[in-house]
Amino acid sequence: MATPRTRAAARAAAALAAGALAVSLTACGGDDDGGGDDEDKGGGTGTTVTLPKLDGESLEVAAVWTGAEQANFKKVLAEFEKRTGAEVTFVPAQDPIINFLGSKIAGGAPPDVAMLPQPGAIKQAVERNWAKPLGAKAQAELAKNYSRGWQDIGKVDGKPYGVYYKAANKSLIWYNTQVFENAGASEPKTWDELLTAAQTVYDSGVTPFSVGGAEGWTLTDWFENVYLSQAGPEKYDQLARHEIKWTDPSVKEALTTLAEIWGKKDYVAGGASGALQTDFPASVTQTFTGGDQPKAGMVYEGDFVQVNIGETEAEVGTDAKVFPFPAVGDAPPVVSGGDAAVILDDSEASQALATFLASPDAASIHAGLGGYLSPNKNVPNSAYPNEVQRKMAEALIDAGDDFRFDMSDQAPQAFGGTPGKGEWKALQDFLKNPQDIAGTQAKLEADAAAAYGN
Repeated sequence: MATPRTRAAARAAAALAAGALAVSLTACGGDDDGGGDDEDKGGGTGTTVTLPKLDGESLEVAAVWTGAEQANFKKVLAEFEKRTGAEVTFVPAQDPIINFLGSKIAGGAPPDVAMLPQPGAIKQAVERNWAKPLGAKAQAELAKNYSRGWQDIGKVDGKPYGVYYKAANKSLIWYNTQVFENAGASEPKTWDELLTAAQTVYDSGVTPFSVGGAEGWTLTDWFENVYLSQAGPEKYDQLARHEIKWTDPSVKEALTTLAEIWGKKDYVAGGASGALQTDFPASVTQTFTGGDQPKAGMVYEGDFVQVNIGETEAEVGTDAKVFPFPAVGDAPPVVSGGDAAVILDDSEASQALATFLASPDAASIHAGLGGYLSPNKNVPNSAYPNEVQRKMAEALIDAGDDFRFDMSDQAPQAFGGTPGKGEWKALQDFLKNPQDIAGTQAKLEADAAAAYGN
């Protein structure tokens, strides 16, 4: 089931597209090894993949995307139509998409391809015998254009099923540039430097951090970034699968680190009680309103924060800037989310579409339209005009195989995605009482054991 954060990210992407803020990505440019008629049908984009002629073929593609996000994806599909002769229909899906697909399949009319928002959804589709493995050509595009980590997250039992066409960078801290300039603070690269910047901002008379604690998913994202950087990718994977307990010393260390901000008097706007009444959109807007005296100088969250900044008078790139979540351990964390194309009705046409979506060609079109971030490392720089967004995407690509998918989105819904329960509630309680580390761990473990069944 999609979480509120998934829906927020989807709305964010649509609004970004409407606002003409293109997500940008620096990477090694794709080589033009396509040829023949494909070159003639490139539609102004580079042609890096050869597609078959599919005149007379038809396809249906289902996704929960709406508004500008849907409209922009349709332009990508239109390029596929132009280059192959196939006819593609976009099918608007309801959230959660797995339930929507179940009803379509029960009715004997499944879409050919579906865009699935979590690794768990891909696994469900495979377990229900809905999903079909990717063919050799799609696999070749994945191998050429994606890091091993992005390839592996689309696999189930070692077989490739998903093309991760779309991603989110959830390892970012946004800051009010006027506040930083007035305080004499600089962008930090390590956790210690972040604490120094926070104290500098505090000494200037502005509360350092805004936290949207009314929505528990923002707190899980905080934890995941600290834990990934501090404990490392292997431990992160073990905790995500509940192969180690939440009473593990690595969790204690991460919560202790978080308490250096959450438990510091006057470091969080409104204090713990105020933060717990502040929803995510307000946590952003209060950081970029109020002139020289906003309610906070910094706010943590993903690339979709731009949408909420857009509701203020602040301009991204001048009044509002961003830096990667600082390194707590040896390396800065990169926590991501994303949507994967999965084939439900196997055919030459559906395999060709998956191949196209795995290529730089499709990603370059969508990137140029805005509101989109690609994990494809071979999208050329020219597709991404905005410098602030290049910075966000660089961190995603530079992470290589060390990025990790949002941990709570990998967990059972009862633990990782339910308001007032599980991880969301335990971290809200921890924000209220950051001294109770052992109690928080015990509650997290009890809830996780119940949800995972082990």
